Amino acid sequence: MLAYGLLALGLSSVLAIVTWSVVSDYLTEQRDSAAVVVTSDSAAALRYGLFGAPASCRPGHEQAECDNPTLLPGVRPMDVLNSLPSTDAAATMMYLEDHWYALTGKPSDLPPDVIQGALGGSVVQRRIEVNGQPVLAVGVPLGRQGDAFFEWHPLTTLDSTLRTLKLTLISAAFATALIGLAVGRLASTVALRPLAELTRVARAVATGKLDERLEAENDPHLGGLARSFNQTAADLERRVAADARFAGDVSHELRTPLMTMLNSMQLIQNHRAELPAAVREPVELLGDDLERFRRLVIDLLEISRDDGGDRGSREIVRIADLVRAAADAAAGREVTTVEPDAEHLTLQADKRRLERVIANLVENAEDHAGGCKGVGVRAGGLGVIITVDDAGPGIAAEDRTRIFERFGRGETSGRGRGVGLGLAIVARHVQWHHGTIQVTDRPGGGARFTVELPAKSG
Repeated sequence: MLAYGLLALGLSSVLAIVTWSVVSDYLTEQRDSAAVVVTSDSAAALRYGLFGAPASCRPGHEQAECDNPTLLPGVRPMDVLNSLPSTDAAATMMYLEDHWYALTGKPSDLPPDVIQGALGGSVVQRRIEVNGQPVLAVGVPLGRQGDAFFEWHPLTTLDSTLRTLKLTLISAAFATALIGLAVGRLASTVALRPLAELTRVARAVATGKLDERLEAENDPHLGGLARSFNQTAADLERRVAADARFAGDVSHELRTPLMTMLNSMQLIQNHRAELPAAVREPVELLGDDLERFRRLVIDLLEISRDDGGDRGSREIVRIADLVRAAADAAAGREVTTVEPDAEHLTLQADKRRLERVIANLVENAEDHAGGCKGVGVRAGGLGVIITVDDAGPGIAAEDRTRIFERFGRGETSGRGRGVGLGLAIVARHVQWHHGTIQVTDRPGGGARFTVELPAKSG
């Protein structure tokens, strides 16, 4: 677009400069020529009125009489000057027999070199300013040495015409540049439309929409790229689906032995008092690991369900009630505060997914961040804002994206926060609801997870 605009501006500027140069020179030359012709005609009429017809130069007369004619008897120079035909001249003056005669204008405004040139027998013209107005001064000899006729012609009209021409050319150059920008924008849009489509589809695939495909396979220029991209996306979709099925199958297979181990551990813990002291601590550690194992299997089932293309089901839920129930149950105590403006907000949501978002955030705070300090619900943002605060040391800025990855951890946060799939599931479910999630510092210390969801008043 810039290339088109600069090219149009360059070409129009060159054309404007050439046009200005040619037209201004032509108009100036024509105006100067017309002024000289008018002044010369007036000088000829003046000579005739002062000296009569050149009959004295007929055969038989002396050449000196032709070169130095004498005034006609009884001629008054001012009367002859008054009898000249009207022209566009702004001033008319004559220098005759060492005297100045002027109808209009002052001889003192004439440049000395113009006066001397005309008195010397040459036709002289010069652009000057009189009373701040541009004029063309023209001097013409009257036919004998030391006499001359002078006029100056206003150039206001010419200057106005040239100024209008200049503004027109400048405006045309800028208009051409704008047209060039528009043409460049149109051309670039048409040329890059397939790449824009490729970018859109690639972004969609990157955000998990693996069924997106390019429709440019028949394009003569991008067909090969489109086919390769679609094949890659299809292979990736099959691979993800296979991995999801594998994870789901493994999780299902693990559930039976896991339940056996959990039941056995519960039986052992019921008879904990009968165990030797040296065995009690290993049993407690094994119980904690079995609980983590249980959560991991549940998370694997959850995320494999999403990867497998489970579209869920949407229903209208009252957000305040859902958050209050899920957060308080996960924390084992009342931790939820709902602002009055959020009590009646509703959302078209998958109830199971949204409950999992709140539960995972609260459990993450309880297990990895010193406990949940509170869950808040208020109106704002996309519709509703849900905050989960913890009592931990906070999360470093460089880790705030990494913790939402699968089995990601805050490497610089001084703890193993986010280990597993819990926060990855939170990010997936929030995105499924067309919401956003971010991590910031909590006033007073700790971290604050902020979820924004599109909601409306119920």
